[in-house]
Amino acid sequence: MVTSELPLAGDVEALMAALAGRDMVVVAPHGTVNTGVMTGGQRHGVSPAQEGGGGAGPMRQGPVRAGYLKSARRCFVAPPGFEEALAALGSGIAVLVGEQGTGRETHALNLLAHGSEEPVLVQVDGAVNISRWQPRAHGVHGYLVMEPPDPFALRAWDLSRLEARLAEAGARLVIVLADAPGLVATLEDHLGMPVVRHRPPDPWKVFTARLSDGCPDEEARARWLRALEPGRRDQLLPDGLPPRHAAQAADVVLRLGIAGGASATEVLHHLAEAEGSEILARAQTDPALLAHLLSLCVYGGLHRGVVTARAGDLLRLTGPAGEQDPLARDAQDRPAGDARQRPLSETLRVLGAHRVQRAGEKTTDTVSFFRPAVSGTVWEVLCRDHTDLLPVLHTWLARPDDAAEQIERAGRAVAAMAVATGGRSLDHLRDLVAVPSSPAPQVAAWCLGTAVHDPAAGSAVADLLERWSVATEAPLRTAVAHACRPDHGQVTEAQALPLLRRLMETLSDDKDDLAVVPVITAALTQRFEAGDSGARAIVLRGMRDWTESDGVPGFLTALAFPGLANTDPGWWSDQILAHAETASHTVQLAGHALNDPDTFAAMRDVLVRWCSEADGAEPRTRALSRLTDGLVAARQPGFLRWLLAVGRGPDTMPGKELAARALAAWRDETPASNTD
Repeated sequence: MVTSELPLAGDVEALMAALAGRDMVVVAPHGTVNTGVMTGGQRHGVSPAQEGGGGAGPMRQGPVRAGYLKSARRCFVAPPGFEEALAALGSGIAVLVGEQGTGRETHALNLLAHGSEEPVLVQVDGAVNISRWQPRAHGVHGYLVMEPPDPFALRAWDLSRLEARLAEAGARLVIVLADAPGLVATLEDHLGMPVVRHRPPDPWKVFTARLSDGCPDEEARARWLRALEPGRRDQLLPDGLPPRHAAQAADVVLRLGIAGGASATEVLHHLAEAEGSEILARAQTDPALLAHLLSLCVYGGLHRGVVTARAGDLLRLTGPAGEQDPLARDAQDRPAGDARQRPLSETLRVLGAHRVQRAGEKTTDTVSFFRPAVSGTVWEVLCRDHTDLLPVLHTWLARPDDAAEQIERAGRAVAAMAVATGGRSLDHLRDLVAVPSSPAPQVAAWCLGTAVHDPAAGSAVADLLERWSVATEAPLRTAVAHACRPDHGQVTEAQALPLLRRLMETLSDDKDDLAVVPVITAALTQRFEAGDSGARAIVLRGMRDWTESDGVPGFLTALAFPGLANTDPGWWSDQILAHAETASHTVQLAGHALNDPDTFAAMRDVLVRWCSEADGAEPRTRALSRLTDGLVAARQPGFLRWLLAVGRGPDTMPGKELAARALAAWRDETPASNTD
C-alpha cells in the first residue's frame, strides 16, 4: 500500500486492524514492493492470528445482534425438516440448502440457538475460506455461514477437522447454501454427510404465530379469523408465500386493529399498497428489474417465457445500448438485461413474485406476484410520479404476441393507466394504434372497452370512440369495431350500435378500410349471442333500421343476420310467438337477407334448419307459420325464390309442406292459414 507520508504509529495500527485477516500487510511510502529486495522507507508487518487461530478477522465475522436473534426466535415456526436438521447438527455441522427469501437464515439461527436460553451466535462472512477457518476457543454457541461462493472447495477431511475443533469449543456450525438442481445429492456425495433441504414453513402457521404474539386475546383473534370472507384466506396467504410476507400480513392486521374488525379486503389493500410502492422504488435504478416488474404487472400468471420475453421487449425500448438483446444470452432461466448477474428466481424474489411449476404439465410453468393487487399500486405510483415512462409503455404494450390473452392483458394495462391518470394518458392511444403491429388496434379496443364506464376516464373514452368511428385512418376504425364486441370490454348495445352504423356509413373502397367489415359483422353476431332478450331486441331494432339503407349498412345487415338467426332457434320461436315487434323485425330481416344474392344461400339454409328442428315441436311449428305468413304478406322476391327452391328440393327436404302452403297463399295473394 503506497501512502503520501509515513503514518503515525496509531494510524498504522488502525490500518493493520482494518486489513486484518490477510496474511501480510505491507506499508511502503515512497517505495516499491516486489518479490525481491525491498528498499527505501518501508515497513513490513505480519498481522497476528486471531484468537483461536484461522484467517477470520474482525471484519469477516461478528456477533448476531441480540435483538435480531430474539425476533427470529420469538415467533419461530419450525419448517418441515427442522428435526432432521437438528439431528444432522448433532455432529457439530449441518448444511442447509434452500431458496433465497424462504426463511433459511431464521431456520439456521433457531437450529444454532436450540436448547440455549441466551445463546451467543456469530455470523461468518461467506467469503471466508472455511477450510482454513476455525472457531474461537470458547464463548460462542454457534456459527452461521451464509452462501460461501464455492461449497465444493470444502472437503470431507476439512469437515472432520472442523467437527473436532467445534467439539473442543462447544460450538456448532450451520452452512446455508442457495438451492440449485441436483445440488443436494451432489454435495452429499462430495462431503460424505447428509445435507438438509430447507422448505419454507406453512404461511398460515407463520401468520397465526405472529398474530398470537401481537394479540394475546385468543377470543378476539378467533373472531377475526372466523370473519375472513370466503376465498380471502387464500388471497391473504397464498401457497408458497415466504415467511416474511406472512409475518407482514399479520403485522398489518395488528396495526389496523383486530378488535376494530379490519376486513381482509382492507388488509390486502394495505399490503398491496405498501409492497407495490416498495418494489417500484427498488426497481427504479435497475432497468432489468423494472422491465420484469412491469411485465409481471401486465402478464403475471401467464407462462414464464411470456413474462421474460415481454420484459426483454421493454428493455430493448428503454435499456442502454449494451443491453439491446438480453434474452439472447440465456432465455431459459435468466431475466432480461441483468441476466448474467441475477437468475430469474432471484428477480422474482426481489419482486415479491414466484414461479409455479407442476411436474408433467408443460403449460403450468407460470410466474406471478404473490399478491396480484400489487399491480394496481404499481400503475398508480408510476402514473403519478413517472409520467415520462407513459409514451414508451404505450409503444411496448402495442406489441404483444397475437395470443388473445396477451392482447387482452396489454389492453387492460393501457386502461389501468387511463384510469390512474384520469384519462390523460389516452393522449398516447393514437400513437399506440399507429405502431406497426397487427394486435395494436385490439389492444386499444380493450383499453376503450375496459375504461368506458370509469368515472374519471369514461367521458374521454366515449369521445375517442365517437371521433375514431368516423376517422379516415383504418386502424382507428378497426379499434372502434373491436371495442364494440362484447368480449372486448363493457361497451353497451346502446353505445355499440350507433358506433357500428357510423363505421358502416363512412366505409370507403380502400382495402384497409374494408378489412373492418368482418369485425363489424362479428361484433353484431357476438352481441346477439351474448345478450339477454332485451339486448337482442336492441340489436334487432337497430339492424331493422339499417335495412332501409341501400348502402353498406344494408348490405352488412344482410351479411350478419343469417349468423344471428342461426343462434338459439328456441329463443327465436318463443320471441316470434310472444312479441309482435320481434316477429315483425324477424320478417323484415329474413326477407332482406333472402333478397341479396350474396346472402341468399346462408339465409336459405337457416330457414331450412328451423323447419328441420320444428318437426314435431308444436310451438316451433306455430312460430314458423307466423314467420312465413309475414314473409308472404311482405311479398319480397327473395322469399319467393326460397319457396321455389324448397319446392324443387328432394322429398326429404325439411319445410316442404310449409313451403307449399306458403307458395299457394302467395299465388292466391292471401295469407296462409295460421295454425294457432
